[in-house]
Amino acid sequence: MNDFTAISRLFEPLVLPNGQIIPNRIAKAAMEENMADQRHLPGAELLHLYDAWARGGTGLLLTGNVMVAADAVTGPGGVILDSQQPLGPFRKWAEAGKSAGGRIWMQINHPGRQVFAANNPEAIAPSAISMEMGGFSKMFATPRAMGETDIARVIEQFAATSKLAESAGFDGVQIHAAHGYLLSQFLSPITNRRTDQWGGPLENRARILFEIVKAIRALVSPGFALGVKLNSADFQKGGFEPEDALGVVRLLNDLPVDLVEISGGSYESPAMHGAPQKASTRAREAYFIDFARDIQSVATMPIMVTGGIRRRAVAIEALEAEDGRAGVEMIGIAQALAFAPDLPNRWRQEEFAVTLPEIKLKKQGLASLARMGVTKFQLRRMGRGKRPKSEVSPLWALICQQLLTARRNRQYQAWRGARKA
Repeated sequence: MNDFTAISRLFEPLVLPNGQIIPNRIAKAAMEENMADQRHLPGAELLHLYDAWARGGTGLLLTGNVMVAADAVTGPGGVILDSQQPLGPFRKWAEAGKSAGGRIWMQINHPGRQVFAANNPEAIAPSAISMEMGGFSKMFATPRAMGETDIARVIEQFAATSKLAESAGFDGVQIHAAHGYLLSQFLSPITNRRTDQWGGPLENRARILFEIVKAIRALVSPGFALGVKLNSADFQKGGFEPEDALGVVRLLNDLPVDLVEISGGSYESPAMHGAPQKASTRAREAYFIDFARDIQSVATMPIMVTGGIRRRAVAIEALEAEDGRAGVEMIGIAQALAFAPDLPNRWRQEEFAVTLPEIKLKKQGLASLARMGVTKFQLRRMGRGKRPKSEVSPLWALICQQLLTARRNRQYQAWRGARKA
């Protein structure tokens, strides 16, 4: 394949199983922006941010995770969509995301046990197993095991939020079943010790995901896209393994799913934030690509791979067949688009690599927080209509993010209290 053909492949449309067409093969993968307004709605800053990404040339924008339950959030400043939230701000968000002709899907999520105690001291999970993050463990709520009523409520919440997203003009939803959140907790033997129909064999551990897919499809129109974000593995001994991911995708083949995104990790093992900085450039950029090819070989729906891609050559490589395995159908880019929101448009003209700040903190937990702090600093700049800043101190960004988080925690508690009154 010559260079022109390879580059053209990156920018050719993708037709999904339900008939929806995505203009090119580049997606903005979800990042947790924590940029909602004080009512946990998409405000002016989020609209500016998504308009910038839309005009930067992405074919598909996946929003930062939107919470399906107001009392279970991944952090303060997150967007919440349930029946009590007005749809007007969400309509404006969808319009911003489609301002240049691309598609926008809403990523929908429930954090399960990955709830900070400062947000809510009560949490639910498949089993009553607390977070294990050393000195950071006390930051998280102690979960209780979910009953049948809890499970039914969560399924209904995912479906209801999806219907609202369609009403607001979004082109689809992505169910977040990765990164250690609730559905990922059900999938992992480490966090799911249940002995009923929701635990044990893989088919049982994946049952809640399948029931959510069915519930959403029963409420939305056929042209509304439905995606799933899935871990390749959670990178913990005895946890969700690559063979499990292959098994889940084989089972999803029998359901109306339009796109599966492959990522990996959790709060306890944050592989989604990148391979070690000392790794080779290719290893940092392509750490999920090989496994995504294995997934594509058994999947009947398109597979999208996300994880550290910063160069056009690596994106093109992921789309191409290798060693008898088909390439993936879509490329997800997250952190690089926080530093270069017009990266797809640049790639139409030339090879361009995004340089990310090096995180030198030795503790993995702190390094992960600092990496998120630097990224969110760039997102807030773009939300104010500014260009990303090339050089940012990770430690300074981390401190600023922690101060902002403390303020947003207080705002969230006040919002929840007013909502209950």
